[in-house]
Amino acid sequence: MANVDRIFGAELSPYSVKVRSYYRYKGLPHQWIVRNATTMGEYQKYAKIPIVPLVVRADDTAIQDSTPILEAMEAEHPEPSIHPVDPVAAFVSALIEEFGDEWGNKWMFHLRWARDVDQIASAGRIASSMMAGASEEQVAAAASQMRERMVDRVWFVGSNEQTGPQIERSFREGLALLDAHLATRPYLFGGGPAFGDFGLWGQIYEAWTDPTGGGLVEGSAPNVLDWIHRMTWPRAEGEFEDWASLEPTLMPFVSGQIGQLFMPWTLANERAISQSSEGSEEFSVELAGETWTQKPQKYHAKSLATLRAKYAAAAAPGLDSVLEQAGCLAGLKT
Repeated sequence: MANVDRIFGAELSPYSVKVRSYYRYKGLPHQWIVRNATTMGEYQKYAKIPIVPLVVRADDTAIQDSTPILEAMEAEHPEPSIHPVDPVAAFVSALIEEFGDEWGNKWMFHLRWARDVDQIASAGRIASSMMAGASEEQVAAAASQMRERMVDRVWFVGSNEQTGPQIERSFREGLALLDAHLATRPYLFGGGPAFGDFGLWGQIYEAWTDPTGGGLVEGSAPNVLDWIHRMTWPRAEGEFEDWASLEPTLMPFVSGQIGQLFMPWTLANERAISQSSEGSEEFSVELAGETWTQKPQKYHAKSLATLRAKYAAAAAPGLDSVLEQAGCLAGLKT
């Protein structure tokens, strides 16, 4: 049994680096362990599902899935808090965290596997990290297999010929809106990293490490780039702001990305799952005037239910008005 928590993760996993960033912010002793051929046996002793990150606690218990990991650790280590004091800002932070995990992952995954240059770079990095000590030939062969397998999986996040341009437009527009918001504050909700920062950052950080995503960030969003670096080792630089001071620059992102794109998508995904015993049929939905078509994502229906439970528990004066303005209220009340 180790004396500190062990994080089994991968450098190219947005959810793994999200958890590592949180541990670093909290100053929690931990060991970062790359899940690879050498560590797979130990990982499999604790993993109930084959995903990273996996946190093995010092008491030999284990937690998987980045959001439950952060919530469990926050309950044990509430200071410094990652939740704004203002209840409206706190719920918007939770909403952005969900958006990052689910829609932000479309950005990252599509950009990583849509083009040859990104496929080659990413597959090589993944293979190298998983095969420490292997020969160049072995790594190259594994990278080729990895590339083929992952390119065939882009449908999982809804990436296809029809939706690809929509995903990339969302990423570019999201970067522009975030860059304007981050021009006057170090983190999304003010002086310290919030729940929403961790969820959104993991996806944008990973996109930045790839050729196409990195070019888009560095070529158009200097404030986002500074935030990416800051969130690698986050430190509080001040207090959280209340919603009134955040709204002028954060509401355009919430309404434009979450209200117009994510919320109608997630509701359509939920309907498709409820109407199909197999969950395999495609569904279509109009997003910002364009048709989006993909196979349902089963897991996301569960996280939507969790988000609704958080909304029901929020009981924040003025929250419904903010969510109505953002185009999110009806989906959360369903």
